Amino acid sequence: MIRGWILAAAALLAACAPASPPQSAASPAGEQAARQAFVAAAHPLAVEAGLDVLRRGGNAIDAAVAVQAMLGLVEPQSSGLGGGAFMVHYDAATKAVTVYDGREVAPAGATPDMFLDDGGRPLPFQTAVLSGRATGVPGAVAMLAMAQKARGKLGWSDLFGETERVAREGFTVTKRLERFVHGPYPQAGAPDVLRYFSDGHGGKVRAGDTLKNPAYAAFVHRLAVEGPDALYRGETARRIVARLHEGTLAGSMTEADLAAYRPVVRQALCGNYRVYVLCVPPPPSSGVGLLQLMAMVERTDIAARGPDDPVAWVKYAEASRLMYADRDAYVGDVANVPVQGLLDPAYVAARAALIGDRAGPVPEAGHPPGAVAMRIDATAEVPGTSHFVIVDGDGNAVSMTTTVESFFGSGRMVDGFFLNNQMTDFSFVPSGPNAIAPGKRPRSSMTPTIILDRDRRLAGAIGSPGGNAILAYVSKALIGAIDWHLPLDQAFALPNLVARGPGFAGEESRFAPALRAAMAARGVAVRAGSGEDSGLHGVLIRDGRFEGAADHRRDGVARTIDLPLHH
Repeated sequence: MIRGWILAAAALLAACAPASPPQSAASPAGEQAARQAFVAAAHPLAVEAGLDVLRRGGNAIDAAVAVQAMLGLVEPQSSGLGGGAFMVHYDAATKAVTVYDGREVAPAGATPDMFLDDGGRPLPFQTAVLSGRATGVPGAVAMLAMAQKARGKLGWSDLFGETERVAREGFTVTKRLERFVHGPYPQAGAPDVLRYFSDGHGGKVRAGDTLKNPAYAAFVHRLAVEGPDALYRGETARRIVARLHEGTLAGSMTEADLAAYRPVVRQALCGNYRVYVLCVPPPPSSGVGLLQLMAMVERTDIAARGPDDPVAWVKYAEASRLMYADRDAYVGDVANVPVQGLLDPAYVAARAALIGDRAGPVPEAGHPPGAVAMRIDATAEVPGTSHFVIVDGDGNAVSMTTTVESFFGSGRMVDGFFLNNQMTDFSFVPSGPNAIAPGKRPRSSMTPTIILDRDRRLAGAIGSPGGNAILAYVSKALIGAIDWHLPLDQAFALPNLVARGPGFAGEESRFAPALRAAMAARGVAVRAGSGEDSGLHGVLIRDGRFEGAADHRRDGVARTIDLPLHH
């Protein structure tokens, strides 16, 4: 619904940039980096699937198809072929950044009150997430097929072989997967989850067990042969619709909804931060929130303080709370999101002026230029997401965040993959920019980011899962790497702090006791819990070489390989 965002968005924040780069500034992809390829993802098998494609001459988008197919098998709690995604692509030849929006959409039969009970009260999340109403029309497959058809180098049918093999032969269950299979989540007790993860002896699989998925192997084989129609038309589409119409609170999705799904190509939203240009998806993604947050941070002295200074964390928390107040009030799949207003230098300066060295009152949304109306938001964003980064031998890059929404989505499985519960990413209360409407895409916190230098050469890519905490995770990592000159893996390892509304949630045990006490004395008392762990994956290009990292909180790895010069 939202088109054409701001070619001049970078200029909106240009006044914020310092005159000289920090000592740890990344350098663009040079001749040495052009002979290398890079993949970081949340599971080693997914990384290897992507690298295999790159070795065979595929490019970053080809590899993204393979990585997503494998993640849907080995990390099904987070993403899959029944979910959606945002992909940001950098074309090294043209220096263009393109956003591919594969976000799920509400079926034609969706209604604003579909998650209200007979008394007009919001349904409990546990009830809604397990219902047939929870699933939106999936978009990841269609989006990847669109991008690969336009830009891929290999044949579509050449991108699924490794995933099909692993699905048939089996893979080893990790401790992280075991955690969710046995976790206190509604989906963990859903019939399809119990059936798929059965150990054959009345229990569920444990870490170290081998898990096979022949249904998934058969489906990805058909997907390779038939293309996206294998999902959106025919027998799989019929099974999806039938599965969603089972039980109470049946869904309204039809085969026509699936056949009608269309991904959207959008213009990237870009803004300056220090010597870099950050490019993110526009609404319905919350990329504008990341740019606004970084613009506010840039107007503080946080870079001069460092990660051991409690005032640095307090100012970061205050900037976060201001950003979330604005994001929650204005961002959604609606026509009047005040993107330019939220990034307007005068408005950013006015919001940044509210940031002190102590926590203030809970901030309210501001009134950016161009805002039509501020409305109360009632979205409960529950996480179940993954992120990966790919750079191919030609310097093209992909930063992609992908999701089934909550853990194992709705807990309903068709043809070996879980169906998303993305409809619960809308506001249950029928008001605000994220209210449910037919054909609408739910607001997303997914913020895959491409980092450029001022000459628009690739300088890095980053992103994370984490529900509404994604904006906090990505901004923390950027501050750590750019402002505090930390190696990327150390920036990822910094404690997570999610400051939104009245709460300061995060990894309180990862803050040194003295630092935590000093923060609390200034009103930022960190409490355990911020939803889903971060899953930061990314790369910076420093001195012509890849400095990649994978968040140690997940199962992922970051790998660089050498390719022939004339691959």
